[in-house]
Amino acid sequence: MSLYDTISKDLIGAIKSRNQSDLRALQGIKAQLQLLRTEKGAGTEITEDDELKVLIRMAKQRRDSSDIYEKKGRKDLLEKEQEELVVIERYLPAQMSDEELETAVKAVITQTGASSMAQMGMVMGMASKQLAGKADGKRISEVVKRLLS
Repeated sequence: MSLYDTISKDLIGAIKSRNQSDLRALQGIKAQLQLLRTEKGAGTEITEDDELKVLIRMAKQRRDSSDIYEKKGRKDLLEKEQEELVVIERYLPAQMSDEELETAVKAVITQTGASSMAQMGMVMGMASKQLAGKADGKRISEVVKRLLS
């Protein structure tokens, strides 16, 4: 079952249970996935990677918005963003621990043969592809900087 089908099924469940936070988040996810389908064209198939990228982007938007609302003292909007983030994260792969992330980045550094900060871009490119959805780009960047310094 594709992510779109899973979201559609869960959306029906949220409507029946009248869970407003789930309903709002699932409607947003479904809208973004539908938009992705129409952008690609009618004949093209949407891959799991494409769907994952949409969820990652949505989660990042919610985190960024949460930070802004927290700084501005907007607890009402902060709560909504965090509720939606919880729902979005249900459909993302489990995030890597710090130790797992460091091990994976060390492996990428070994593969690329990088030894200085000048090669950070090359390491980040490969690490971002391999760890898509499993670790946030910001966390990956911090580990790469620390290991290459």
